[in-house]
Amino acid sequence: MKTFFCKLLPPRPSFPADITPDEMLLMQQHAQYWRGWMERGCVVAFGPVADPRGSYGIGILEVEDDAELQRFTANDPVTLADRGFAYEVQPMPRGAMHRPFAQA
Repeated sequence: MKTFFCKLLPPRPSFPADITPDEMLLMQQHAQYWRGWMERGCVVAFGPVADPRGSYGIGILEVEDDAELQRFTANDPVTLADRGFAYEVQPMPRGAMHRPFAQA
């Protein structure tokens, strides 16, 4: 398995303060896409980051290889929609993941 840090850059600096209804729907599809991969065990964590310099999204993925990573980002609804979102992806060579205990 390979571990990657993914940063999703928004289409403009003012996002999400000025999110449109279409973008809201797209973000819901994006979150559902990531949740599906989380259920498969490939997503360790993901979510928005409210950085005062500009918001963005992050995710930590565990996938078999670079090709699976490429398929993942290429098939994300935000990528397919071609609305100005962009991924920056970096490998985590010594990724150590904590898996939470199952809730009773």
